[in-house]
Amino acid sequence: MTAGQPLEDDHDPFALFDTSTGSGIVRNPYPVFAELRRECPVFKGPLGERFGLPTPESMISQSGDYYTALSYEAVQRVLLDGDTFSSSGYAPTVGMVMGHSILEMDEPEHGRYRALLQQAFSIKAMERWEHTIVAPIVQGRIDAFSSRGHADLVRELTLPFPIEVIALMLGLATEDLPRFHRWAVELISITVDIARGFAASQCLRDYFAEILAVRRSAPRDDLISVLATAELDGQRLTDEEIFAFLRLLLPAGAETTYRSSSNLLLGLLTHPEQLDALRRDRALMKRAIEEALRWEAPLTGIARLAMRDTELAGVPIPKGAVIGVCLGAANRDESRWEQPDEFDIFREPKPHLAFAYGAHTCLGMHLARMETRVVVNGLLDRLPDLRLDAAADDVHITGLAFRAPRTLPVVFGPSPAG
Repeated sequence: MTAGQPLEDDHDPFALFDTSTGSGIVRNPYPVFAELRRECPVFKGPLGERFGLPTPESMISQSGDYYTALSYEAVQRVLLDGDTFSSSGYAPTVGMVMGHSILEMDEPEHGRYRALLQQAFSIKAMERWEHTIVAPIVQGRIDAFSSRGHADLVRELTLPFPIEVIALMLGLATEDLPRFHRWAVELISITVDIARGFAASQCLRDYFAEILAVRRSAPRDDLISVLATAELDGQRLTDEEIFAFLRLLLPAGAETTYRSSSNLLLGLLTHPEQLDALRRDRALMKRAIEEALRWEAPLTGIARLAMRDTELAGVPIPKGAVIGVCLGAANRDESRWEQPDEFDIFREPKPHLAFAYGAHTCLGMHLARMETRVVVNGLLDRLPDLRLDAAADDVHITGLAFRAPRTLPVVFGPSPAG
């Protein structure tokens, strides 16, 4: 196999990725998170070991030491102190397939690069995408099952729609979607299948290179064109910097949005009184979205590299250690939220850490929130008496690193006309 050679065989990258992240293996990690957090806000070791899972090497410890921050305060401190806890540890692992992206940058490089990328996610662009891309895709997906009376909301809506949104935002051809999605999943499965990760990375680079060359000479109304023409203080993005961002956008935009919208829907469907309240009063939508992100963060953890000997929550951390930052555990810290394991859209709103914190707060968080809002509003508007299928067997959220339900079987009344 040569670099960049497509791997179009019977291999299922989606199943491999799910297994590698604990889907179908880890049902509810939060009791373990809580037990470890009560013992100490910082756990010595990678969390995967506590669940019988191998540790994906998203970062490699230079000292052989791994720690995991579990409390809200400890996680927040790590994410705020980029000088001590660096993102650069992603470079020799994830960076090998993503390229030099915003994920692995520290200040001041990170700030300059983020300011250039931020131009592609303006409020004006967000409003345009909502009405011209997101809403039509969501409505089209609901059209396909609205008259049937039943559906699997994961398979038929929340899983496929975010990748379709990204493809249209980028101005990609519809017929390219299947391989585009496949490459994206193979790319983020690099820690369990190196050969396919590298091949997918090169395939995506070659694919984007052809499109970018056209957009540089003849810009259109799409995100790649914005990236091609973005400028700040005379600085512009190089081709390789754009390729790196686009590779990162695929898993960040598709995987997390599918999971966050699925988790919110399961929370609402398993709490019918809250679903009914939201149907009656859409002003509760913001609270519902934020509560779901707190309750079940789609990505439970990221990582940082200790750049010097330091201390975190009283625990000595040696230079070169990897610090796992457990966003999921922090979002259920009982010292910050009462009954943190409960899904409750009426609880007092407090900032959570599902989109991280500080300089590296998720660049696409407003897009993710908008997509989720459009999906839930579309379902409530179109599907009367929406509820979980009583015949469904044990519907639940699963996974360790990435969490979502694998299926969401629902039934509903006839769809209103139009």
